[in-house]
Parts: sequence; structure tokens; C-alpha cells
Amino acid sequence: MKIKVLDIHKIEKGSKELPIQFGEQIRWDLIQRAVLSIQSERRQAYGVKPGAGLRQTSKLSRRRRDYKGTYGIGISRVPRKIMSRNGTRINWVGAIAPGTVGGRSAHPPKAEKNWTQKINERENRKAIRCAISATMITGLIKRRGHLIPKEFPFVLDNKAESLQKTKDVEKVLEKLGFTAELERTAKSKIRSGKGKNRGRKYHKKIGPLFIVSAHCPLIRAAKNIPGVDAVRAQDLNAEILAPGCHAGRLSLWTEGALDMLEKYNIFMDDFEGPKTQKVKPIETKIEAAKPVKSAKTPKIIKKTVKKSV
Repeated sequence: MKIKVLDIHKIEKGSKELPIQFGEQIRWDLIQRAVLSIQSERRQAYGVKPGAGLRQTSKLSRRRRDYKGTYGIGISRVPRKIMSRNGTRINWVGAIAPGTVGGRSAHPPKAEKNWTQKINERENRKAIRCAISATMITGLIKRRGHLIPKEFPFVLDNKAESLQKTKDVEKVLEKLGFTAELERTAKSKIRSGKGKNRGRKYHKKIGPLFIVSAHCPLIRAAKNIPGVDAVRAQDLNAEILAPGCHAGRLSLWTEGALDMLEKYNIFMDDFEGPKTQKVKPIETKIEAAKPVKSAKTPKIIKKTVKKSV
């Protein structure tokens, strides 16, 4: 599938063939599993304080004829703590047991619980490929709520990666026809419920995503625009491409990013990135460099041994 290439002034520069990653059939179940796996790794552990409800002493004897026992008094055999005592008359209240005031919880949440949800590496790569292919389907992009121009989809020229200022990035987006999209993402609403008191008062909308080939000024310049993100092609994941498990985010690819996908087969089963190329271990090189002994050498050794004896 070929797609047209535009520069920052919305002038068509030619066309480019999409890599094989864009031909993956969309699997919504894999995308959801991959996104939930990423979100589960950020989940903060929580639990009750160790020793909660167990800080008081409530040791009672369970012997029939002991002084501080509960047998024969006509009360339930609940663990109790002594408040006061006058001779054989003891003033005590229930403690420690889950049904008592100030007692421990029956089945409390434990901080050592592992909340992470694992996913196979090949399934994760397939989920990313599914999310990548969804970035070129206009129906899915519109269903997410993005406002796109008629010319979309298209690829940007590599000159877009050299933009250094935020106002220049905004001008480029307006020239490309994303003025309505920027107005949509600029609005934020106050979240309903108790989430306002927990560090997430405002609900922000997600906008365009720039996908570049390497570290460039565009990554820093696009951060200040509400809803706009920029990421390298090799740093993509399912959550960035499909926020909220919904594939079809408005993505603006550069030519260099597509070349990276095609050159290194990123997110494919035979992926060999620029930093993860296979290197032969040193031991195999040393073994190959050893000279091969001839068949006569053992006989010579035996003769020398006999002479020495």
C-alpha cells in the first residue's frame, strides 16, 4: 500500500510504500491484553499496616481450672483483653478477633500481592502491529473522536523532525488541517467524583501523535501542546497507540520512522534492533582459533612418557 508524503507546508513530495507492519489484521483482544499489562505494572501496591488489630495483649488460658479463663463464666470464648481487675472479678472486652471492636480484618488486602498481568513477547509484538495498522484506517480514527482533514492519511517529510519551537509545531499542524483537532484537545473538563482529590482533577483529551525515527527537537517541542505526543518508532507500545484499549489514534509518521520499521523489522518476530544485534560469544571464537591436533601427537606423547620412566 502506497501513501503520499507531505512536507511541513502541505506540499506533496511523492509517495512511499508502507512496511509490512501496517498489514496486520486487527485483534482487539490482544490490544486490550497488551494495554492492561502495561497499566498493571504501574499499579501501586496497597495493604493494611502490619500488626493492625494485633497490638494489644489478649492472652487467655484455655484450661478448665485456671484463674484467668473463660470456662464456666457463661460468656463466649472470644479473645479478650483485660481492662481492669478486682480480685476474681475481671473487666474485659473482646479483642484481636475480626468480629470485635478494634480487631484485625478478616481478609485484608496485602501489600506483597503482585498485580502485574503478564503477556507473551510475540503476542505483545502482534498487538503493537495491530495498533500500528489501525493508525491508517480513517474509520477507526474518527470513531475515537479525532477530527481529521480529507487528505488524511499521509506521511510527513523528515524536515518535520527538525522543528525546535512549540509555536512552529502548532503552525505546521494548522497548515496540515488539524486546527479543529487542536481546539478539541485544548479543552479540559473537571472530573466528577472523588478523583478530584486524588491528583487527577482535570480530564484531558488525547490528540495527535508524532512518530519519529530518532531523538530530535520535535519530541521536546511537541510536549507543550495539550494532547500532542511525540515518540520514537522503536519506543512505541500498545498503550501509546491505543489509549484506553481503543485502537486508531491519530498518528503522524515521518519517512525516517517508516524506514526504521522496514530496515530493522521492528515489532516482527525476527526483530533485530540497532542495539540488540546478535553477537557471537567470545568462547566460540577462541575454540575456533585452536589448532587441530594431528593423529600422530598421542603416539609421540606415549613414547616420551616411556623414556622418562
